[in-house]
Amino acid sequence: MIAAHDLYENDYARFWIIDGILFFKYKPNTTIDIRVAQRVVTDRIHFQNERAYPVLCDIRGIVTTEKAGRDYLARSGSILTQAVGLIVHEKVSLTISNFYLQISKPSVPTQIFTKEEDALIYLNGFI
Repeated sequence: MIAAHDLYENDYARFWIIDGILFFKYKPNTTIDIRVAQRVVTDRIHFQNERAYPVLCDIRGIVTTEKAGRDYLARSGSILTQAVGLIVHEKVSLTISNFYLQISKPSVPTQIFTKEEDALIYLNGFI
């Protein structure tokens, strides 16, 4: 169980830290536009209190993205991250994620996973 002081939640995502890894989970039916992207990045950075973490980012709640939101995440979404493991569950999410990696080229090591356990193994190498 996660203690309340270890969890932050806004309208679009929840995030918490366990064993040196920041868990970031988008809420169901989230659309990533510029406003949402700015809000989740700002809130995450504030929550991290200026400390960088490897991030497990569960994007299974995202239903669609807009170019401005994707571009913002590509530029600013890696601030205070050491590495990112993206959790996806559908072929569509996997296709979108691969497209993001190919086009946006995140500034930190980023891998795509369908199993959280595999992502955690990857991210533990950055703690």
